[in-house]
Amino acid sequence: MTTRHSNDVYAREVVMARVGHLIRRKQREIERITRILRGLFDPSQVHAPEPGRIKRIILIGPYARRSWYEDSRTIEFSDYEFWVVVNHPLFTDERSWRRARATINRELGNRCAVDVEIYSKSDIRTAKTERDTFILDRIEAGITLFRASRDASLPSRCNREERP
Repeated sequence: MTTRHSNDVYAREVVMARVGHLIRRKQREIERITRILRGLFDPSQVHAPEPGRIKRIILIGPYARRSWYEDSRTIEFSDYEFWVVVNHPLFTDERSWRRARATINRELGNRCAVDVEIYSKSDIRTAKTERDTFILDRIEAGITLFRASRDASLPSRCNREERP
């Protein structure tokens, strides 16, 4: 019998199940992009009054539609759009996302284009107050791949780097 380490609580199947209407390869790509965004977000690159946290990662656009189907063009190359919501506006700074973007491009750049838009919680609150349908409609139609209040955190870097 195998037991899971208590710090290995992130199940990739959770993200993949949320995009179960897509072919398996696209599910794996979306899961990998989500993991990269979560694991390589680097809030230490900016000085903020609170620790940086990702609140949500949302898949936006045609791949988020349950009615999506593959055609000969999209089977070969995917064009994903991810929206990330962070806890403070300072963490929307490109410096916090440089490593994540570079890794996504290096690992998946030949198979897909990935657009990542970063919003703060206050951006979303403002959109709600102003009834910004561009933002609100996309969030509502999107698939939440990660929500901090619901999903487990990734194992800490020091735990991942430990050797038995």
